[in-house]
Amino acid sequence: MYRNDHYGPIEKFCSRHPRFGVPNLALYIAIAQAVVGILDLLMQRRLIPMLLFLRPLIGPPLFQVWRLITFILVPQSTNPFYLLLGCYVVFWTGQMLEREWGTARFTLFYLCGVALSIVGGLLLGGTSIYYIHLSFFLVIATMYSEMQVLFMFVLPIKMKWLAILDVALILLEAVESGPFVLLLALPSFINYFIFTWPFWSMKLGFARRRADPQVINFKKAQKQAKKKAQETGGYLHKCAVCGITDQDDPNMEFRYCSKCDGYYCYCANHINNHIHIRQD
Repeated sequence: MYRNDHYGPIEKFCSRHPRFGVPNLALYIAIAQAVVGILDLLMQRRLIPMLLFLRPLIGPPLFQVWRLITFILVPQSTNPFYLLLGCYVVFWTGQMLEREWGTARFTLFYLCGVALSIVGGLLLGGTSIYYIHLSFFLVIATMYSEMQVLFMFVLPIKMKWLAILDVALILLEAVESGPFVLLLALPSFINYFIFTWPFWSMKLGFARRRADPQVINFKKAQKQAKKKAQETGGYLHKCAVCGITDQDDPNMEFRYCSKCDGYYCYCANHINNHIHIRQD
């Protein structure tokens, strides 16, 4: 599993603005796309053409500037089955990514992706939100490469192979339709690498993991906590934010934060969404 141990500008922004972002953003996006797809079918496919990102219609003389934003609402397909499947995948991967990263980081990831897509659309003449939503899955596959999912709800397959398949399909489409497809996907891939760069820098050998005394002593701290819990009959882990313990919820996951000064434990809901404690 990929973990971001580098305290870069993105992490600094998220720690300084813990309330930034829209909780359950992926749910709202999925619902909006489903509603647009259904309305488009009821309006005999006259709605989506009014929402697409088309540069000639955004500028003079028409100035349909709403297209700079409404392209986010356009689903990849209006076929009822693929519409619902696509919205479910957006919701599932988005919710998983928000739980892992926290609301602030996930919202920032989405906004940066949309901004890069708008810039790309203005340069190329058009853009699609599909590749941003695809990048949700690619980030999840990066973090949980060995996790198995049911492909088409039947065939068990690892996330990394599905990610490779998605990229291969984009390359195949580029071969058949021309390099314009790659240019459409480029902003999303740039955004993906910006937010997963710590992983790739370690993977490619551009950066080395620095030995932090706090990190290497986490196992010792856990052993001490376990010993104390056995002696007192108390809890083993307690979240420094909400105070929940492993006795309150035996199924809750707890982790130590390497960016806080000291051995501070957090539950799964706050490990990526808390203000780091500094002693200086």
